Amino acid sequence: MLDVGCGEGMLARQLARLVPQVVGIDQDGASIDLARRQDPGGKIGFICGDFLTHPLAPASFNMITSVAALHHMDARAALGLMDQLLVPGGTLAIVGLARSRLPADLLFEAAAVIANLGYRLTRTYWEQPSPIVWPPPHTYASMKALARQALPGVRYRRHLLWRYSLVWAKPPAMSRAINLRRSQGRGARSGTGGGVSWFRARILPSPGR
Repeated sequence: MLDVGCGEGMLARQLARLVPQVVGIDQDGASIDLARRQDPGGKIGFICGDFLTHPLAPASFNMITSVAALHHMDARAALGLMDQLLVPGGTLAIVGLARSRLPADLLFEAAAVIANLGYRLTRTYWEQPSPIVWPPPHTYASMKALARQALPGVRYRRHLLWRYSLVWAKPPAMSRAINLRRSQGRGARSGTGGGVSWFRARILPSPGR
């Protein structure tokens, strides 16, 4: 499996307990150095490089994950490349950041502020070491539309704490042409077992919609 925008490798290390081969890629050298230091056995293949240009073999991963990284790159190009890198039947699972559009998203903004305050009061704060891009270039609405164009059948959900999730199962090779013509917006089903089930249970934030 491939973790895009892996940062210091926290998600990659957790997934490596469940799947035999994990690769993480990030273009921030300091984050990759830290990730390698926290993987002394070298179980995970960490790559320092630009996901959009680094040579990765097509159809070489059965699962691709990405957390808080899609807004660092051209989202349409990144989703298209993820599609190419997945084997037929593989699963894509993304947690991304988007910006609100006021006043349409005012209720979600209010809920996020309250939830964020609760998290800060009840949980230990962790400062992630990777570079930060804010505000994200896409609104929730534009990201939803883009994802449904790039990944027909993707399951989009909006969550608290300014996040959304995308879960998509790439159609098997023989049925892909049929699935591309189907109406958009149906939920994707996972066929990758423990990895995607764990991702859904532990990484996807509580839904706000």
